[in-house]
Order: sequence, then structure tokens, then C-alpha cells
Amino acid sequence: MRRFGHHRQPKHQSGRGLRAVLGRVSVAVAAFLICTVWLLFSSSSVNSWNRTFWYQSKQIDLEELWEPANSNGWRPSSAPRSDWPPPPSESNGYLRVRCNGGLNQQRTASLLLVGKSKICNAVLAARIMNATLVLPELDANSFWHDSRLLAEDATITPFELHRRLEMIHCCLDNVLTSWVIQLYIWNGFQGIYDVEHFIAALRFDVRIVERIPETRKNGKIKKIKAYQLRPPRDARISWYTTVAVEKMKEHGVIYLTPFSHRLEEEIDNPEYQRLRCRVNYHALRFKPHIMKLSNSIVNKLRAQGHFMSIHLRFEMDMLAFAGFLCLDIFTPEEQHILKKYREENFAAKKLVYEERRAIGKCPLTPEEVGLVLHSLGFDNSTKIYLAAGELFGGERFMKPFRVLFPRLENHSSVEPAEELQGNSQGLVGSAVDYMVCLLSDIFMPTYDGPSNFANNLLGHRLYYGFRTTLRPDRKALAPIFTDLEKGQWAGFEEAIRRVMLNTNFGGPHKRIPPESFYTNSWPECFCQISPKNPADKCPPENVLEILNDRLESEMGNGFGSATTPNSTVPTGEK
Repeated sequence: MRRFGHHRQPKHQSGRGLRAVLGRVSVAVAAFLICTVWLLFSSSSVNSWNRTFWYQSKQIDLEELWEPANSNGWRPSSAPRSDWPPPPSESNGYLRVRCNGGLNQQRTASLLLVGKSKICNAVLAARIMNATLVLPELDANSFWHDSRLLAEDATITPFELHRRLEMIHCCLDNVLTSWVIQLYIWNGFQGIYDVEHFIAALRFDVRIVERIPETRKNGKIKKIKAYQLRPPRDARISWYTTVAVEKMKEHGVIYLTPFSHRLEEEIDNPEYQRLRCRVNYHALRFKPHIMKLSNSIVNKLRAQGHFMSIHLRFEMDMLAFAGFLCLDIFTPEEQHILKKYREENFAAKKLVYEERRAIGKCPLTPEEVGLVLHSLGFDNSTKIYLAAGELFGGERFMKPFRVLFPRLENHSSVEPAEELQGNSQGLVGSAVDYMVCLLSDIFMPTYDGPSNFANNLLGHRLYYGFRTTLRPDRKALAPIFTDLEKGQWAGFEEAIRRVMLNTNFGGPHKRIPPESFYTNSWPECFCQISPKNPADKCPPENVLEILNDRLESEMGNGFGSATTPNSTVPTGEK
């Protein structure tokens, strides 16, 4: 049947043949493209199905989780691998820093650990500037936020604090005054860290003094006045070697404040990064009585088998910060408390709970934590150590978690020592929590956002031998829990397992922003005996002897031998 309009004259016969050929070619090309697209789609679908099948068939072996992750031949190593001269006998001056700032700085756990990365940066800054580092100050002063009590530019002794309290006629009785002074003492660097070990462990890197030496002029003893300098945020090394060094040479002492995020984190110099690890994982050691308490708790927990530690971040400050203000699990009174706390402590910002939750910015509730663990196969026989402050809402939110996992412990229940009973929410309790979480078989942070406690632990456990960590992907879990809240139970546990199987369990992995260097120092602070890349080769076993010989030739004898237990490298590297 001839279609209308397709009549052709005889004289166009040759043209019609050409067009017919072209038409057939076009059809063939179109068919080829269609087949190609179909094959690609089919391949993608098959791959997608295979991935789904792999996730469904892949079983989580709990016995494997209780053991450290596969190291793939990597081992922790922060010792120098290239030329690393000792600090010169003459420095450019003294460096003072105050480790301040950060979310929740009034809380003791944050006060304890907010300074760790800043102490690492202070040591690195001193090395860069050839400065003598004055023992860093933990910002206990910010506890009061009262300039009448504590001067911004001085370290205040208990005697001086007594005097100032009397000068401003504070209405404090003797008991409260003693409590304030004791709080100040314990909040200092010396109250929580082993100062002698800190100085000795870093002797190959920087000169450290506990205080600025006093000078005598006209028969009077005077302190050198420090020049206060505000570093730019994430300042480059060049700022320290130019602006900061110039002021140091001019005044003799510079005081860098504030010092939160004041030195760039990603530095293209592995030796500088390894110095940060030496500070963080070797020099910063808690005082002996804290280590003894921690070991006692760990031994008691481990005597009953494996145990897991959880940093349960469900406290008022974190909830207010994360934007839980409209979450309907809170009563109107609780929402009012959170809203008021946020207005008083954080910058004004419009927050929508659903949006925050969808991008993973909200901490998991205790019940959600329990459901994740239950979906992974952990049962009610699992022993769990809780590192947590005062949970907002109290037992009402803990009850669902406790039903699933009744074997819960904390430092006070395991070790009812007087020191912990009187300081359960203080620095000692926080330090003990840190060590128990570090040594636990499995560690699970429920919120590793602006949480110095969790982030430091993640990095420390990685460095301590790739100890297993369960890091819930809150963004990926959010729609699953949203569906559950709507009553959709079908496939819930499988969906949880699929998300968790896609996360890292504590093994070596590439650091991808926004992951911090202090959360993952691989590969700079790790090495291999037989590496593919020569830069990853472990340093010689006599590296301490080499460093010690150079130090003694530079400074003279008296700094101890290379066999000191306060070494800058792990025991396995000696």
C-alpha cells in the first residue's frame, strides 16, 4: 500500500537509491546504539543486582569484629625517617599557648581533649619557629568566663587566686573557695598529664620548660612580659616563620591566643605530621594514678570476656548544638530547655530537624544505637562500657537501650574508687573513660562531629593497632530510621547491615575530607617492613640511638640514653 505523499518521479531513481541506502545505514546505526544502551543498562543492572546479592549474602562475623582489623602489613610509626636535627641550643624565644575553645568547652571531657590537637600544634609551631615551648595551658579559666577572677595573660597560682577572690569580696565560704581552687588545679596540664614524661619524650624535637624564667633587674625579680599575638585561622607555616618569629625575636616571648585551628592541618611534610603523632600518641600520657585506675577497670571488664565501649553523645549541649529543638520525642518543657541553652551558647541559626537529620548532623538516640547493634547480631549477653555524661531526658531514653543490652557498665560501677566517686564527671573520670575506650575490643562513637573525645579516640585506636571501631553512617541510616518511625519494619535489619557493611571497621584507609588528621593519621604515621613505596618503609631499629647521639653532640650530655622507656616510637619499633 502506497503511503500518501511518497510518489516519486522516474528521473529521481538514482537519488532514491542513494537515499534508500542512507536510510538503511541510519536504521542500522540506530539499532546499534539501542543495543549498546541496552547492554550497558543490563550490565549496570546485573552489577547492581550482584552488589545487592553480595550485601544480602555477606554475613557479619562477630568473632572477627572482636579482633583488630586487618592491618595489611602496616604498623604504627611516628619516628623520623629523614634528616631530623635536634633543637638548637639557642632558640629564638619562648612560645606560650592556651588550649582553648571548641564546643562544650565547659564540660570536663572536652576540656580534657579539646587541647590534645592544640598541644600537638603548639609543639609543631615551636619546632617550626625554633622556639622554647612553655608548658601548654589548658583553658580552665574559661570555666568561669569571669575576667575579674582570672587574668587573660597570666597563669594564676592557687595563692594568687585566693588573693583575687578576697580582693573582689566574693561571697564564698571556705568549702566553696577550696573547691574552686581544687578545680583550677585539676584543670591544669600538670593535674592530668605526666609532665616529666612529656618533656622527656619530646627531647629530640623541641625544648620545653614548665614556666618562663624570671629575670633579675636592679635587685628585683621580674617576669618577661609576653607579647600577645592572634594567629590567623588555619595559618600556614610561612606565617609562623615570618610574622610570629619576628615578634618573638622582638619581645622574647609571644603568647598565641586563641589557638583553636590556628595551624593548617594538612601539611605536605610527613615529618611534621609524624611529630604531631609523637606528641598525641606518645608524649601526652596521663598521670600514673589515672593509668592505674584505667588498667584496673579494663582488667575487671576483660576478666568476663570481650567488651565494647560506646561514647553515647546524648547530652544537652550536643542536642542543642545539633538542632534537636523540634524533635517530637522531647516534651515541650525539654524543648524549651534545649532552645534556651542554644540561644545562650550558640550563634543564631535557623535549623530544621528533618534537614539536619537527612545530612547526618544529628546524634543517634540511645534506642537507635541499640537497634544498630542488634541488627549487627550483638545480643543481650554483650558487655558494654558507657562513656557518657549526664544524658538529657535520663532513664526515659535509656530504657529501650537497656532492654536490648542489660549488661551496661561505667567507670563508677566497675571501680568504685574514692577518686572516681568524687570526680565522676571531672577530669579524672573523663581520662579514665578515654583509656577504657582506647583499650576496649570494640569502640562505637554515636556522634563524631565536633566531638574531641570521639575523634581523638578514633585516631588513637587506629594508631594503637587498628582496633575495631563501629562508625555508624548517620546520613545513610537516617531514611531507614525515618521509615521505621512510620511503621515500616520490613527489611529494617538488612538495611542496617547493608549500611554498616559499607563503613570502615578500623583498618587502614585513605583520609578523605572532612576526616581529620587526628582521626586518621594513615599513611604518614604508619610504615611497612616491605613496602611497595620506599617512603613507607619503616625506619631503622636503632633510630633512637641515632637521635640521641645527635642530641648529645648538640646539647651535651645529661638528656638520658636512647633506652629510656619514654621513647617517641612504639615499643614494637625499638
